[in-house]
Amino acid sequence: MGLSAGQQSIDEIDFKAQLSREAAETDRVMGELLHSRSHIPDRLKEAMGYMLLSPGKRIRAAMVRWVCRMLSGHIGRDGQIAAAAVEMVHTYSLIHDDLPAMDNDDLRRGQPSCHKQFNEATAILAGDALLTLAFEALAAETTNPQTAVQMIRMLARAAGPEGMIAGQMADLEGEKTNGTLEQLRSIHISKTGRMFAAAAGLGAIAGGAGEDQIDLLADFGLKIGLVFQIADDLLDILASSEQLGKTAGKDSRQGKLTYPSLVGVQRARQIAEDLTAEALEAIAPFGPQADILRRLAVELLKRKK
Repeated sequence: MGLSAGQQSIDEIDFKAQLSREAAETDRVMGELLHSRSHIPDRLKEAMGYMLLSPGKRIRAAMVRWVCRMLSGHIGRDGQIAAAAVEMVHTYSLIHDDLPAMDNDDLRRGQPSCHKQFNEATAILAGDALLTLAFEALAAETTNPQTAVQMIRMLARAAGPEGMIAGQMADLEGEKTNGTLEQLRSIHISKTGRMFAAAAGLGAIAGGAGEDQIDLLADFGLKIGLVFQIADDLLDILASSEQLGKTAGKDSRQGKLTYPSLVGVQRARQIAEDLTAEALEAIAPFGPQADILRRLAVELLKRKK
């Protein structure tokens, strides 16, 4: 039996409250990591903090924390640092994505992009600094050296030249071309999916998971990462800049290869629904303890901003 409208509303409010709590905790840890580095030049630190601590949902960080808590019953220092590191890498990618040489966007998270608030050179350096700080934090703050190496390897693979950067390169090369569904899926896996997979995997490592559990959770993360990107493609043509906190309609203007442009809105939605079902199947073995992850998958499918 489905939930009534009132029950659904209560559940949505509860989910948003949980997500907000995880975001606030991640912001606290990120602020601590940034401000404890006393030798960062003032203007560079200001630019780093401008984007890093700007209002955001912190979905990747929340996934790290939720997976860690599901497996171990609490979020220790390893989980805290892993969540902060994922967000640092994500924020670096946003700063660089917005640059004129990349997607050339003046708006991010409802405020001027980093290069508009400061300048292009400062934005580039702020992104570089956040990327390297993420790995420094994992190396220095993780409680066990073996765990640190495992986390660093996972995040570097997801973010590096065979992961997110590869996806960004393929995305640029795919502009104004007649791409295929296979090509588009490959772009989305690299550009977005692997960072979501890493977030779930890092949470699993922090929670003391075995290899089989890590693989299941990483598969879950990959699938909802693809859903997140399809939703992004849809929102670019269906939502306003005010809703998105970034410039709407720029994908079509730049000739980006997207699901709506390739298969249409309805087919794109169906693909997202199928991926969500696959993601939920991946975490079925974790039982009721994974309910918050199930809710996350559903929320990403129907998100409106």
